[in-house]
Amino acid sequence: MKKIQVGFLVSYDYELLKIAIPQIYKESDSIFLAIDKQRKTWKGETFEIRQDFFEWIKWIDVDFKIEILEDNFYHPELTSMQCEVLERKALAEKMGVGNWLIQLDADEYFLDFKGFVDFLRSKDHYLDNPQKNQIQISPYLINLYKRVDNGVLYVEKPTKIMVATNFPSYRIGRQTRKRIIYYKGAVLHECISRTKEELEMKFNNWGHDTDINKEEFLEKWETVNESNYKTMRNFFTWNLKNGKNWLS
Repeated sequence: MKKIQVGFLVSYDYELLKIAIPQIYKESDSIFLAIDKQRKTWKGETFEIRQDFFEWIKWIDVDFKIEILEDNFYHPELTSMQCEVLERKALAEKMGVGNWLIQLDADEYFLDFKGFVDFLRSKDHYLDNPQKNQIQISPYLINLYKRVDNGVLYVEKPTKIMVATNFPSYRIGRQTRKRIIYYKGAVLHECISRTKEELEMKFNNWGHDTDINKEEFLEKWETVNESNYKTMRNFFTWNLKNGKNWLS
């Protein structure tokens, strides 16, 4: 026990794992990939994972750390967020309570995972009786907004993200509503620096699919460019309502 366990939820943006996994591979004890058996999103749409991705997993997994968990994570009677929480809890159970449970999305890239692991190790006493002393660990996200001809626009103010916990009592996404311990380190977040088609797929199928005005947001996103971004306001905002984070 007291291992560094990392889990990813694998879906339509699985190709981004080719960036995310190498950042955390060396310092992880085990890595778990949760994939819907029927290749369904939380909204019930179908996606495909090409076989060459699984060949890449075999190629990169030189220390045999990666394990795939396949199950039915889409349930039509549940909301997208309920499906997300269900999958996260199933993944955490596989990872094992008594360890550090780190859950990342495919579009989240640690800049210094070793430093984060060292920080977790300094808090190992929280693993002795995790259910009675539940905590969350939050580094900070650097959110990438849009790719332009000469680079990438990003949001200057970082946002917090609950990536690790000692007990996975998830309520909204990775949020357990328990005590938060902050880590002064950064995670690069691919976020919405995608094509319009990729954004539409994300907004229609993520856990917050009902929490944003997708059409209004995309219309504003399309108007932002490297010439006008300094004069734009409120084109990327995280709001809080009923305990939910969403874009507006």
